[in-house]
Order: sequence, then C-alpha cells, then structure tokens
Amino acid sequence: MQKITTCLWFNGKVEEAINFYTSIFKNSKTLDITYYGEGHPQMNGDILVARFLLAGQEFMILNGGPGFKFNEAISLSIACETQEEIDYYWDALLADGGQESQCGWLKDKFGLSWQVSPIEIEEMLRDKDPKKANNVMMAMMKMVKIDIQTLRDAYAQA
Repeated sequence: MQKITTCLWFNGKVEEAINFYTSIFKNSKTLDITYYGEGHPQMNGDILVARFLLAGQEFMILNGGPGFKFNEAISLSIACETQEEIDYYWDALLADGGQESQCGWLKDKFGLSWQVSPIEIEEMLRDKDPKKANNVMMAMMKMVKIDIQTLRDAYAQA
C-alpha cells in the first residue's frame, strides 16, 4: 500500500472521471467504490469515495460537492520519453473539452491541471552551463505543447 495517496475533490461525475483517466493510462483500474447511504438523502446512492490506479499509482476521488474547485496550484505531471508519448497524453487529456495552457500545461475536461513534458527537460534545465539551461527555458516559455526537438535544438545552441 502506498503511504501517500492523492485525493481529488469532485462535484459529481466521479464515475465518468475514473473511466476517462483509466482509459488513458496503462496499468490503470478502479480499486473500490463507496457510496453515500441513507444518512445523506440528497446524495443517497451516489459515489462518495472511489480509489483507482493510474499508471500503477493509487488515487482517490471524493465526491464532496461544489465546495472546492481545481486550480493550477496543484497539477499532475507526466514524464514522457518521446514526442509521440507527449502527443498521445496531450490529445487524450484535452479530449471532450480540455483547455491548453502554456509550457506543457493543460486542464482536462474536469478542470484538473496536468503537465505533459519530456523526461530529458529536467537534465537540460539543471545543466551546469547557464546558457544551455536558459536557452531551454526560453524555448519552453514560447510553447503550448512541448516539442522535444525544439528544446534539444535550443540546448545545442549554447
């Protein structure tokens, strides 16, 4: 069992969200679902809490009502090895109403923020040559969806 589990606060659409997320990521499935009981007449029979795996990592959704909404202060980051993988996650998470942002960030149709970026960007940004790292940062700042080759070209220019 995982020591720390991310809990996502939803206002309805819990089953739709789980089906959406688990259809995108390999090694994903619903683990268990708990329903509201008779003590909550307005929610009786609706999902209260659900636990599920995304890419082997456990998450929880709480159907807590309209009290809180997602914002960019929290995002889920996907480390991608190839441009094809970036393109896949980008397109899948934007499906049915997601919104592009900047620098590899997007919001899915539920309003949850995601970062879709290449694994190698971390190494480029930590390079001891500040010019290389700065070139990569400046190139990334101009992007919506990350383009690995453009980052590599910026890195090589230093």
